[in-house]
Amino acid sequence: MILLDDWRAVLAKAWSLKFTAAAGLLGAAEVYIAIAQPAGVPNGVFAGIGALVSVLAFVARLMAQEELRDGQH
Repeated sequence: MILLDDWRAVLAKAWSLKFTAAAGLLGAAEVYIAIAQPAGVPNGVFAGIGALVSVLAFVARLMAQEELRDGQH
Protein backbone atom coordinates (compact mmCIF):
# COMPACT_ATOMS: atom_id res chain seq x y z
CA MET A 1 0.00 0.00 0.00
CA ILE A 2 1.13 3.53 -0.76
CA LEU A 3 -0.18 6.65 0.93
CA LEU A 4 -1.90 8.99 -1.53
CA ASP A 5 -0.13 12.27 -2.27
CA ASP A 6 -3.34 14.18 -1.60
CA TRP A 7 -4.46 12.12 1.41
CA ARG A 8 -5.51 15.24 3.34
CA ALA A 9 -7.96 16.20 0.59
CA VAL A 10 -9.31 12.65 0.45
CA LEU A 11 -9.69 12.56 4.23
CA ALA A 12 -11.55 15.89 4.25
CA LYS A 13 -13.77 15.41 1.20
CA ALA A 14 -14.37 11.71 0.45
CA TRP A 15 -17.89 10.61 1.33
CA SER A 16 -16.76 7.01 1.58
CA LEU A 17 -14.53 7.94 4.53
CA LYS A 18 -17.28 10.00 6.15
CA PHE A 19 -19.67 7.05 5.92
CA THR A 20 -16.98 4.69 7.25
CA ALA A 21 -16.37 6.96 10.24
CA ALA A 22 -20.12 7.15 10.89
CA ALA A 23 -20.37 3.34 10.74
CA GLY A 24 -17.57 3.08 13.28
CA LEU A 25 -19.31 5.48 15.63
CA LEU A 26 -22.57 3.58 15.26
CA GLY A 27 -20.74 0.34 16.03
CA ALA A 28 -19.33 1.91 19.19
CA ALA A 29 -22.83 3.10 20.11
CA GLU A 30 -24.13 -0.45 19.70
CA VAL A 31 -21.45 -1.75 22.07
CA TYR A 32 -22.39 0.94 24.60
CA ILE A 33 -26.09 0.04 24.30
CA ALA A 34 -25.28 -3.64 24.87
CA ILE A 35 -23.30 -2.81 28.01
CA ALA A 36 -25.46 -0.03 29.51
CA GLN A 37 -28.83 -1.48 28.43
CA PRO A 38 -30.79 1.79 28.65
CA ALA A 39 -34.55 1.51 28.67
CA GLY A 40 -36.31 2.17 25.38
CA VAL A 41 -33.42 1.34 23.05
CA PRO A 42 -33.86 -2.08 21.46
CA ASN A 43 -30.80 -4.22 20.75
CA GLY A 44 -29.51 -4.07 17.21
CA VAL A 45 -30.80 -0.62 16.24
CA PHE A 46 -27.38 0.98 15.93
CA ALA A 47 -25.93 -2.18 14.38
CA GLY A 48 -28.61 -2.09 11.69
CA ILE A 49 -28.07 1.58 10.96
CA GLY A 50 -24.30 0.98 10.96
CA ALA A 51 -24.71 -1.81 8.40
CA LEU A 52 -26.73 0.50 6.16
CA VAL A 53 -24.11 3.25 6.47
CA SER A 54 -21.39 0.68 5.62
CA VAL A 55 -23.24 -0.14 2.41
CA LEU A 56 -23.43 3.58 1.63
CA ALA A 57 -19.66 3.82 2.19
CA PHE A 58 -19.13 0.99 -0.29
CA VAL A 59 -21.33 2.69 -2.88
CA ALA A 60 -19.71 6.09 -2.26
CA ARG A 61 -16.28 4.57 -2.84
CA LEU A 62 -17.35 3.46 -6.32
CA MET A 63 -19.02 6.75 -7.26
CA ALA A 64 -17.18 9.67 -8.83
CA GLN A 65 -17.01 12.48 -6.29
CA GLU A 66 -16.82 15.98 -7.75
CA GLU A 67 -14.82 17.31 -4.79
CA LEU A 68 -11.99 14.88 -5.59
CA ARG A 69 -12.11 14.93 -9.37
CA ASP A 70 -8.87 16.93 -9.69
CA GLY A 71 -6.96 14.48 -7.49
CA GLN A 72 -8.26 11.45 -9.45
CA HIS A 73 -9.03 9.49 -6.22
